[in-house]
Amino acid sequence: MILQPLTPVDGALPGPVLTEIAALYATNRAFFELSGDFPDPTRITVEQVATALADELAPDGAEVLLARSAGRLVGLAATLAHHPDPADPDPWIGLLLIDATAHREGHGRTLTRLVEDRFRTAGRTALRLAVLEDNTPALAFWQAQGYTALRHAHDREHGRPCLVMRKPL
Repeated sequence: MILQPLTPVDGALPGPVLTEIAALYATNRAFFELSGDFPDPTRITVEQVATALADELAPDGAEVLLARSAGRLVGLAATLAHHPDPADPDPWIGLLLIDATAHREGHGRTLTRLVEDRFRTAGRTALRLAVLEDNTPALAFWQAQGYTALRHAHDREHGRPCLVMRKPL
């Protein structure tokens, strides 16, 4: 698997890459039905994905990493080097999304490991994330990757109940 940072060109995200990412998002209808991030998870548009990615990239230290396997986009990870709360010392995974047609092929584990390695190499000692409480498959996935529950909370943007998890690196 190869990771590529998503980088705007002349202030905009490249159209062909946006089309690929929108197709990746569209395969994850069940997640987006649960999250409510898009008005109609059965019809996620390139424009909606461009807005979502711009929001992901807006904070200082934010990065969106595209995961390719055999040249194909199989996933992405949105990370944040520093949480907005200055009392929180850890970087965060804000989103890890794998092409739903390729679930259970190990791409999620591999992408998670690569993200962890990037932060470990940067001298970070732990990583956090928040999982929607009613996303049972995601909770099981993150627990299998060694993440443990810290606390119950509500996400900062939508107030949805979630479980904050952490893994020492």
